[in-house]
Amino acid sequence: MLSRVAERVYWAARYLERAENTARLLKVYTSLLYDLPDDTGISWYNLVVASGTHVQYNERYQVRDERNVAKFLLADDSNPSAMLSSLRLVRENIRTTRDVVPPESWELINELYHYAGDNIQQGINRRHRRDYIDEVIKGCQQINGLIMATMCNDDAWQMLRLGRNLERADMTTRILEAGGSMLPDILEEDNAHVADVVWGAVLRSLNAYQPYRRTMKVAVTGEDVGTFLLEDALFPRSFVYCLQQMEMASKSLPSSDEVSKALEKISKIVKKGTDYQDPIIALPKHLNALQLEMTSLHNVFADTWFYIE
Repeated sequence: MLSRVAERVYWAARYLERAENTARLLKVYTSLLYDLPDDTGISWYNLVVASGTHVQYNERYQVRDERNVAKFLLADDSNPSAMLSSLRLVRENIRTTRDVVPPESWELINELYHYAGDNIQQGINRRHRRDYIDEVIKGCQQINGLIMATMCNDDAWQMLRLGRNLERADMTTRILEAGGSMLPDILEEDNAHVADVVWGAVLRSLNAYQPYRRTMKVAVTGEDVGTFLLEDALFPRSFVYCLQQMEMASKSLPSSDEVSKALEKISKIVKKGTDYQDPIIALPKHLNALQLEMTSLHNVFADTWFYIE
């Protein structure tokens, strides 16, 4: 497989996962609007910080309200990680690699791209946002399901697997960070009991509530949610599970020694853990370290398979 084709299918998987998880990121706060007391303050700007796009946001907007944040995360052309931007890039990368991906995936991404663009106001406005986000998530999952069920497990499939799991691991940390970022204000207002509602929303946004209860067999707490979403080896959206998937994919590809070393380094960081009972200082610091490692891991992928002379 040509290195440029490998890079395109890798990025197609990353952008598809990014579009889905950007929608999930917004779903965390939208769900909490219905679950928390009306007087509980929620800083929507925390979502921008968690997505790592605060520089672009501050260049574009002065007001940090719900509508601006929703528009920026879903549809703003100045945000390269916006959901519509990601879907457009999925579409372009699949268009140029249709000879190695299932042909039906091209039809599905077109349908999803046009649906998301034609109905974007439903996502920006609160009234129909949850229904809109759920449809986008279902569309992304449909494409991933088609690829997993019908694509030959060749080198192109392994590249898709690498891209999907790297982006999923990174975005799981960001969704966890988004939940933790609202806790300081809640705790300051002596609303500690509301923290359980926040962590429950984080789990539901990742379709992780039932797996969490079955695995952890305890009530929902920040400490246990952090442990589950980062360290559980069986839940498909956990950080460790994604590392395992990348390790298996890389072993099927040539010249993967440096990739294996990088994955082993990250695994040690996760196993070392952190103080999950401290969501204000320790957990954000730990999540930020993992996000930086994901950036470094991408660079190893690129040096190994994409930048070949």
